[in-house]
Amino acid sequence: MNIFRDIFYRIWAVWALLLFVVTMIIFLIPFFLFSYFKDEPLKTIRFNIYARVWMGFYLFMIGCPLTVRGRGNFKAGENYIVLCNHNTLMDVPVSYPAIPGGNKTIAKIEMAKIPLFGPLYKTGSVLVDRKSDASRKESYNKMKNVLAMGLHMCIYPEGTRNKTDQALKSFHSGAFRLAIETGKSIIPGVIFNTKKVLPHNKPYAVVPHPLEIHFLEPVKILAEDSVPGLQEKVFGIMFDYYQKNQK
Repeated sequence: MNIFRDIFYRIWAVWALLLFVVTMIIFLIPFFLFSYFKDEPLKTIRFNIYARVWMGFYLFMIGCPLTVRGRGNFKAGENYIVLCNHNTLMDVPVSYPAIPGGNKTIAKIEMAKIPLFGPLYKTGSVLVDRKSDASRKESYNKMKNVLAMGLHMCIYPEGTRNKTDQALKSFHSGAFRLAIETGKSIIPGVIFNTKKVLPHNKPYAVVPHPLEIHFLEPVKILAEDSVPGLQEKVFGIMFDYYQKNQK
């Protein structure tokens, strides 16, 4: 029975890939129409609306409907640094459209080189070449600009995908330095079940399973906060919440 199940998961992966390509091509039509407008943050806000419709349809059609909790923690007229756990490539399609309002995600520059997909990826992202110190510095300044425009900035503080059996990997400090320097509150976003959909021990497989992202209460930046202290505080909040609510 396990053999037949694994075959199904690989067939489902082909369906998921084909549907992604087809819906992306359809999505490119309105994208290129509004991409002529260079004004920010309106361009990103429009892109976010389209991405929300696209990913809502796509995730449902591959058997991975998304439930979002805690959108009310985003207060009107305020923008935030959103920190999400990072397990698989499915995390960005979950977090980006789930965040209410315009937002950008910190992302690897390599993905922007993919034909057709690259322009979409660039629009919703602050790109970084992790091998380049100059690129990391430039991306940090770009994230400040994103926040200054009134957009949310989504960061995965673990840096890379968590392929361990632990709830979270240790956090890098950059997001917390950004929060202290800008004074922007942090909203933790805890993603569930993407490891089940793209299991690390089953390459080229997609397992249909409901997905969830929970946005927690904002963590306000206090005058006495330090980068290590804030880092430890947010890690504890996300770790405890994940442990208590994973199914």
